[in-house]
Amino acid sequence: MKHFSKLVRPYLVWMVLIVVLPLLLIVLYSLTTGGNELVNISFTLDNFKKIGEPVYFDVLKKSFTLGIASVLICLVCGYTLAYIISRQNEGIQDLLILFVTIPMWINTLLRTYAWISILSDNGLVNKLLVLLGFAPANLMYTDIAVLLGLVSDMLPFMVIPIHTSIRKIDPSLIEASHDLGADNIQTFIKVIFKMSIPGVINGVMMTFLLSISTFVIPKLLGGGQYMLIGNLIETQFISVGNWNFGSATSIILTLIIIIGMSLMRKFDREKED
Repeated sequence: MKHFSKLVRPYLVWMVLIVVLPLLLIVLYSLTTGGNELVNISFTLDNFKKIGEPVYFDVLKKSFTLGIASVLICLVCGYTLAYIISRQNEGIQDLLILFVTIPMWINTLLRTYAWISILSDNGLVNKLLVLLGFAPANLMYTDIAVLLGLVSDMLPFMVIPIHTSIRKIDPSLIEASHDLGADNIQTFIKVIFKMSIPGVINGVMMTFLLSISTFVIPKLLGGGQYMLIGNLIETQFISVGNWNFGSATSIILTLIIIIGMSLMRKFDREKED
């Protein structure tokens, strides 16, 4: 036990330095005024109240709107893909899941720049439209561009947990459903989909939380006119220099993430019970 504690001690020190201490500083900044130098500070809750101002509240609404839209698209596409993969044999399933996860190995910035080359005025989509005799479309800096970027980036986080839930379903339950007279649609609704709900919940939560907190995709594909929570935090820390409000916004985002993670754990426990 003593030997084990000596091995753990460096990791605890490292965790305190890179996780606990920065988090405490963020909490301190969020509850004080006086700038980022912590000189002549005074405690206040005004930083949290500021998020209720119309300009910042619109950022929350825009974040939730795009987050929900990306979740719905990812849910439809992700569940369909996960179900198709689950119908294959074991070896093919592993290979297909590998193909799903490969884009996650590539940096988000590179994937976003790839979408710029596809959706720009001289991109692949407009070249194809012109080749087919259609007028070029203005796709960049629109909701469509941002949604495409979000969906392509978040889709694996929807597919993997849903596929895991479907894969764990006992095949004998599906056979029993057919033996009792249920057709394919009834079996899917009452057995497969019902038993995969924990995976759906996990996928929805991860996709939503990642969508509202990202800042690279809205900044590049939205042309700077799309301000989500992640962009707001980045702007307050880097451009505006208002670390106090930026920290308060970070705390709000952290609370949203904690609530989402708690819901995911709740459904996991209910599934185990």
